Amino acid sequence: MTSLHVHDHGGEGPPLVLLHGAGRSLGDWEAVGPLLTAEHRVLAVDLPAHGRSAYRAPWTFETVLRDIEATLDTYGVPDAIPVGHSLGGMIAALYADAHPGTTPAAVNLDGFWWGRPGQYPGAERVKEMARAAAGAVVPAAYPRQQAEYAGQFGIPYERAEAAARGAVRELPGGQWQTLPERAAALEMYDAMDGLDVFALLHRVPCPQLLVRARRPQPSMPGMEWFDELLEAYAKGLDQELARLADERPTATVEDIDATHAMLLEEPAAVAALVRRFLGPPA
Repeated sequence: MTSLHVHDHGGEGPPLVLLHGAGRSLGDWEAVGPLLTAEHRVLAVDLPAHGRSAYRAPWTFETVLRDIEATLDTYGVPDAIPVGHSLGGMIAALYADAHPGTTPAAVNLDGFWWGRPGQYPGAERVKEMARAAAGAVVPAAYPRQQAEYAGQFGIPYERAEAAARGAVRELPGGQWQTLPERAAALEMYDAMDGLDVFALLHRVPCPQLLVRARRPQPSMPGMEWFDELLEAYAKGLDQELARLADERPTATVEDIDATHAMLLEEPAAVAALVRRFLGPPA
């Protein structure tokens, strides 16, 4: 087991561990973390092979969970509530499922992946594109370009640029290595494809908050097929979440007026949803 790189936001109260998405870093939580410290001790971590955390082959969910366990033990908070975005939301559910009686709750922020194989036409194409771009070496202008693109979502330039820099490693000559590097990224995508997310969510034993991004992604010229995929996916996700809420009284489903990039777009709204779900410390 390996302790992960941590940003300790401080605070008092029931502990939280913040988990970021695939190809991102703990920097995505920089605006949200301080908004939770009035009621919670808040740690944010870089997942294995991301940010400043090491990669130990192979990248599997079992290894990730062990590394989170080791990190929480190091900080003396084995009962921390996992709060995850995207991939981090899936890991939050996995962690809660693996620690019944220890983990009191879990929060999943838009971590639903792309459904079962063949469920949504076009989803396999997205997965192929993600694999093709895995571990890419990108030019020196990459953080600036990412920050400028994020501007169309209303994300402040400084916040977006800092988050982009946290998700890459600088190379000699000014280029950047996107993380995880290719071998780890392909293993990570294999793990994600092999997880039946809704079967997992149906068996999580503790109360869980499931937050759905409702703001549509801006259309991209030449990618009309992606808009069609998102429309079908949104309808399917509505049905899956409604069924989960009906069958699991411990599951709370909430919407947020944001795109998938909610941590950077709407940090105050994200923090408010988490605080309301967890309630005041006992």
